[in-house]
Amino acid sequence: MIDCKHEKLKAWVDETAKICEPDQVYWMDGSEEERIRLEKRAVARGFLIPLDEEKYPGCFYSRSNPNDVARTEHLTFICTNNKEDAGPTNNWMSPKDGYAKAQEFFHQSMHGRTMYVIPFSMGPVGSPFSKIGVEITDSIYVALNMRIMTRVGKSVLEKLGTGGEFTKCLHSRADVAVEHRLILHFPEDNTIWSVGSAYGGNALLGKKCLALRIASWQARKEGWLAEHMLILGIEKDGKTEYVTAAFPSACGKTNLAMLIPPEGLKHKGYKIWTVGDDIAWLRVGPDGRLWACNPEAGFFGVAPGTNSKTNPNAIKTIHKNTIFTNVLLGDDLTVWWEDGEGAPPVSGTNWQGKPWKPGKKDENGNPMQAAHPNSRFTAPAGQCPTISPKWEDPQGVPISAIIFGGRRQRLAPLVLESLGWDHGVYVGSTVASERTAAAVGKVGEVRRDPMAMLPFIGYNVGDYFAHWIEMGKAIPKPPKIFHVNWFRKDEKGKFLWPGYGDNLRVVEWILSRCRGEGKADKTPIGFVPAKDALDLNGLNLAPGAMEKLLEVKTEEWTEELEGVKEFYAKLGDKLPEALSDQFKALKERLKGKVAA
Repeated sequence: MIDCKHEKLKAWVDETAKICEPDQVYWMDGSEEERIRLEKRAVARGFLIPLDEEKYPGCFYSRSNPNDVARTEHLTFICTNNKEDAGPTNNWMSPKDGYAKAQEFFHQSMHGRTMYVIPFSMGPVGSPFSKIGVEITDSIYVALNMRIMTRVGKSVLEKLGTGGEFTKCLHSRADVAVEHRLILHFPEDNTIWSVGSAYGGNALLGKKCLALRIASWQARKEGWLAEHMLILGIEKDGKTEYVTAAFPSACGKTNLAMLIPPEGLKHKGYKIWTVGDDIAWLRVGPDGRLWACNPEAGFFGVAPGTNSKTNPNAIKTIHKNTIFTNVLLGDDLTVWWEDGEGAPPVSGTNWQGKPWKPGKKDENGNPMQAAHPNSRFTAPAGQCPTISPKWEDPQGVPISAIIFGGRRQRLAPLVLESLGWDHGVYVGSTVASERTAAAVGKVGEVRRDPMAMLPFIGYNVGDYFAHWIEMGKAIPKPPKIFHVNWFRKDEKGKFLWPGYGDNLRVVEWILSRCRGEGKADKTPIGFVPAKDALDLNGLNLAPGAMEKLLEVKTEEWTEELEGVKEFYAKLGDKLPEALSDQFKALKERLKGKVAA
């Protein structure tokens, strides 16, 4: 056991052991020897299957319970003393009820199992950005994933010292029954309890639970931002500029974070640097700019659709030391997924544990799915070929632009620049996107997803918007705010924009606008690129496609206001006046009563 000098932490571990009754308690030290030992134990107990060592060195396959394959938002609660503090977009439960209900499920839940104590740091250990947590879990799968996704072990305990603050993260897979499943956040107690799930977002408590829901609460109190954003560096002529971008899951976030410049722009000598693919913590730096840090140490990416065309850097990242979850396991000990790399294996076992081969039908005569649509890979960020030399810089990186985006087939143009910070917050607050397989619900349904944070805001969404407005006043040199939409379609339902590496053409224009360059036309909804403002060298778009991509139809935007009005109405008197003013101003601009 590693030496812990933090008496409150030791007392909490002892108290939890009394409730959960594990056979033994193990404190993780983060060593390589420990990793090898835990992997062998996970294999021996059937939680992991080693893959072909030549093709996938150090990689493993895992399969979760078929009822436990995505975030369960309807079972996720914010537990505050005042219900209004949770707000209209969160499920609420009183702390008293939350602790009491979950404790029933935790009682004896670790009987016959090992209780792992995982001291972890979100962000580089000791960075001014970083926060420490301790996760207690009975899942060896969680223990091994946390080693990839966070910084784990002795150095964290040393930093914590004898009385440092930490987030209490208690997890048990228990019996993995939906009726015994709860994901509870107690922001006033800096505590997370999760029971009845072993799926990533519900069980890796450093990820969405701490890094977004609890951290967003802390960020409001402490004057910073915890956001569902990638961080990307774009280097040209020896100078690197950084942007953050917020998209809902499976909307191309990881692809943008690991972008490869298209052939038509390669003569410009761009280098792309990945700082983070999912979460950004942002603070005002001493120079008056906004600086960002990626609090994670790994990638927990969606597998289906990831291939050498969509994301070659992800494919290179996951070829070793990776845990694959709910993909197809080939009989030859390889992995495969829909829209993945190469031909599928001749035969294998699908994500539900059923025998599979190409063309096999299920009992209803439909093609049998190989991988779950939300199947995942967990890979160390340091393996990414484009990982930034600054990705673990304790001071973070300076941000030039904040980009919001989502899937809109018709409404939103390819890119627009907001008219200022408050208008940018309005743009972010009204983001809408088609629902993906990463969340439980009907795939394809359009829902409003402000800042791509709807499931992750740890407090009242109205207060969250107000915090964004206040942050604009607190940043002497704020970044510009943009919105992108890679998913606009023509009348025949075909995508107008190729996406992937060609998205650099849009980012190039965004950065030029941040430098006070770049031609733009002012419209009622913001600035869009002027004709010929985007470098389309080497890109063969259909005739008229660029005009359609940048078109702003005032009648459709006027119609969109009804949906915004309905969403804002849910906020009641918590809607910041600044956003109400932005709504009214946009309405007037769309009527043409004021100059755009």
